[in-house]
Amino acid sequence: MRLPPLKALRSFEAAARHLSFSKAADELFVTPAAISHQVKALEDWLGLPLFKRMNRAVILTDDGQNYVVGIRDGLEVIGAATEKMMKQDATGPIHVDTLPSFAARWLLPRLSRFRDEHPDIDVRLSASHILTDFARDDVDVVIRYGHGNYPGLRVDKFLTEDVLFPVCSPSLLTGEHPLRTPEDLKYHTLLHDDMRIDWQTWLTAAQVDDVDPKKGPSFNDSSMVLTAAMEGQGVALGRSTLAEGDLIAGRLVQPFNVRPLMAGHAYFIVCPEETADRPRIKAFRAWLLKEAALNPGRFMSNADDEAE
Repeated sequence: MRLPPLKALRSFEAAARHLSFSKAADELFVTPAAISHQVKALEDWLGLPLFKRMNRAVILTDDGQNYVVGIRDGLEVIGAATEKMMKQDATGPIHVDTLPSFAARWLLPRLSRFRDEHPDIDVRLSASHILTDFARDDVDVVIRYGHGNYPGLRVDKFLTEDVLFPVCSPSLLTGEHPLRTPEDLKYHTLLHDDMRIDWQTWLTAAQVDDVDPKKGPSFNDSSMVLTAAMEGQGVALGRSTLAEGDLIAGRLVQPFNVRPLMAGHAYFIVCPEETADRPRIKAFRAWLLKEAALNPGRFMSNADDEAE
């Protein structure tokens, strides 16, 4: 099936309806010369004239009158189908995949606010450490922690770079060996996870050399290590983004006023370029960016204030 350019058809239909290239141009936000060019291109494509050009007006030829009826019906069908498709794409489910720790500590506590703003969009959340293959996996958006190097994909950095600092249950601030300085860690259990920056790095930066950085239980998820810290099982290295809610609620505390370490990584929203601006996905991306902007850098530590 041979079809003429849609742009030329729209220009012709508008000019035929108004019997004016100028009024058609105003409607389509182009110049009268552009309308004239599109109509002439359509006439050349068809091999017959559609308008009779007068000094100050245009009128349809017989062929033009017959043609515009079918074109108008066709454009209405296309418009209705497009509007229906756009309306469908603005509602329905969106599949989001992220790390288990981020889902538990940051995303889930906030997700009800997204539902309040977008009741017609259902978030289907999955949590995994496995990298997503958008061509294979049924996933719309992923939230990942790293450097943001994801070639060929739309990438939005939406949380400032994480900082790391010791966190523990308030109960460890009292007792036989209360935590007051980094040196007091030698009396307490260190909790470990699989972050790239570990206790050895933090203790070296804090100039503490009489604490065994390897001793203590390990967890393969940052959310679990924070839970263990809340239960008083030891001291964890908390990541600012993940520990924020528990620090606000008082379930965790920062025992030392020591400058935190920069983690060197941040959180990123990642999705395919071709789907990034679909209404549902665009709405979720915009909401994440808005949520991230509410309390940036809240727990950078009081030590930073003293250093300025």
